[in-house]
Amino acid sequence: MIDLDNQSNLTIDMIAIEKIASSLSSKEVELIITDDNTMQSINYEYRGQDYSTDVLSFPLESPFIGQNMLGSIIISASFVTKKATLLGHSIQDEFSLLFIHGMLHLLGFDHETDSGEMRQKEKETIEAFDLPKSLIVRTEEY
Repeated sequence: MIDLDNQSNLTIDMIAIEKIASSLSSKEVELIITDDNTMQSINYEYRGQDYSTDVLSFPLESPFIGQNMLGSIIISASFVTKKATLLGHSIQDEFSLLFIHGMLHLLGFDHETDSGEMRQKEKETIEAFDLPKSLIVRTEEY
């Protein structure tokens, strides 16, 4: 189940996103869709990076808060719109890719330190949900 906080005017097919989420985990996920300024503030506060980014994931690490809660995913609405236009695919496809990426981070995958396992799981998930193959190429370059 996804607890959505859409702070933007982005319209997303949440049924499709719920299907992706439930294929990867049975735990609840907080999903926040926000703007670049908020994303930049969060990225700076928690990662020391003073710029906006596309997606951030915050796994729930406390055993005392919500045993069934996996964590939070924050996605920049303006990044979704810009990247979808630039790469020539739909906003829904771009959002789905970023959501998959965020979910995998919540599940403990880390493309910066693993040996390709996260990219492989992204590829499998993209294919399972019949998303454009161009997203697979992008994750390999990510």
